[in-house]
Amino acid sequence: MDNPLILIVEDEPEIADILETYFVREGFRTVSAGDGSIGLAHYIRLRPDLIVLDIKLPGQDGYDVLAAIRRRDDTPVIMVTALAEDLDKLQALRIGADDYVVKPFNPLEVVARAKAVLRRTTGRKGRQPLRIGPLTIDPDAYIATVGQGAGEATLELTRTEFRLLAYMAASPSRVFERSELVDACLPEGEALDRTVDSHVSNLRRKLTAAGADGLLTGVRGVGYRLADRHG
Repeated sequence: MDNPLILIVEDEPEIADILETYFVREGFRTVSAGDGSIGLAHYIRLRPDLIVLDIKLPGQDGYDVLAAIRRRDDTPVIMVTALAEDLDKLQALRIGADDYVVKPFNPLEVVARAKAVLRRTTGRKGRQPLRIGPLTIDPDAYIATVGQGAGEATLELTRTEFRLLAYMAASPSRVFERSELVDACLPEGEALDRTVDSHVSNLRRKLTAAGADGLLTGVRGVGYRLADRHG
């Protein structure tokens, strides 16, 4: 991706200026907004490649802005905030943040994380639905369903659960090591093997409840496999 556009939504001018300086130095284009409402308007009008979003903002707070973005599309979002509590981080990730950085931060780290998120997300548009047994995944619409016709059930997945499901579905029957799933699917701040286990456990429970029992299985000492046991 050449010269990606970064939208910085930050109400402290000094921090916004520092981030702009470091992003521009690395070849990015930038635009800034000092409150949530203006930031959301810039997002709708400019369609940036990635958004750096503070939580405590005038107008609309970062959670509201993130939720509004997620109702429209899956533009990558990195939350940058002074809130270091785990519940704040989990709420941001649950709503759909791709990553989370706590102030005070090293601006080089923010740029590095932005590059990592863009590497994970670039090229995901225009992909064909993936089908494994009764499971259908639309990577662009962020929708996963089980069954067909009147019996079709839509899975209510978190962003990370969907990432894991789509990533494994791209190579059905292959066994994925936990470390690979961490690198490919989890935000930087969530990158622990046991966190993968928790997400996969929730994902397996949701698949089973929708009628796709046995589709996602563990391989002892290695990782996980997504495969149609009837295929």
